[in-house]
Amino acid sequence: MNKNSRKVTITLTDLSYHMEKKKSPSRSSLLICSMLLIALQLWSQPYVDPFQVRYMNALRNSTSPATPFTHLYAGSDLPIKLKSGAILLLSPYYEQWSIDSAETEEIYPTVQSVAFPLGLIMPIHDTKWTLTVIPIVRSNGEKLFAENTFQFGGVSLATFARKPQQKFRFGVYANAEFFGLFIIPLVGCDWRIDEKNYLFGVLPGRLTFEHQWNEKFYGGATFRAPTTSYRLSNGQFIRLDDNQLSLFIDYYPVKHLCITVEPGFGVFRKIRTGIYGREYITNVKWGDGPFIKLSAAYRIRL
Repeated sequence: MNKNSRKVTITLTDLSYHMEKKKSPSRSSLLICSMLLIALQLWSQPYVDPFQVRYMNALRNSTSPATPFTHLYAGSDLPIKLKSGAILLLSPYYEQWSIDSAETEEIYPTVQSVAFPLGLIMPIHDTKWTLTVIPIVRSNGEKLFAENTFQFGGVSLATFARKPQQKFRFGVYANAEFFGLFIIPLVGCDWRIDEKNYLFGVLPGRLTFEHQWNEKFYGGATFRAPTTSYRLSNGQFIRLDDNQLSLFIDYYPVKHLCITVEPGFGVFRKIRTGIYGREYITNVKWGDGPFIKLSAAYRIRL
């Protein structure tokens, strides 16, 4: 963080108070405050990305016929402050998985997703609690918006601010996957350990440790565990499970432009296909193996 950002701690109560006291806030200041608020309270990270594109290439591994594969992601966070003091966040994104089937008995087509999460952050005034609700609508399939490709789900989180720099989150994620209803408890934190170190994320989805070397370089380690399913053109579905451990370096060549290099290793991967429910037609170990991620983002750090 730069010196100025270290002098300011933003909370829901503080932000609402200062915005009410200031008679004529500019549009840019309102937008920046909203983005800071959302990053602190919803995404559990010390920054917000109004736009990000990320490319992942899983390298070939002789012990797994299902690798290599590629994953492409592009998304945006668009905040809107409501008169009630709550925040509405529009977070559309697109992603694509392409699995190399050239040396396997099973042929896996490229699958893709378009999702429309809507986040609503509601502070409980005069308390240390904040409630977050995120309904999500997706089209997941070999072809987008085709028949039987839609999924409906959501996230609910309760955040307790033990200290301004230490917040804990508890909640649940539910989604109508093609293999059945998928429900999982969530636990996370948003913890500024000191001026140089930060721990943030919500498990089992993501947990990140970040260290700042200087104003241009950040680095650390991340764990991610994506699980999702896609409708194939033949009426079946494919379920993809991965567990990713990685190191990363963030480089800021200019202010707000972040370039990230993230090498890592995937473990306990699985590819399963079926028609309905958890009685799968095929159940293939995707195979452990290395990967590299490259990403670019327009980023606002707190």
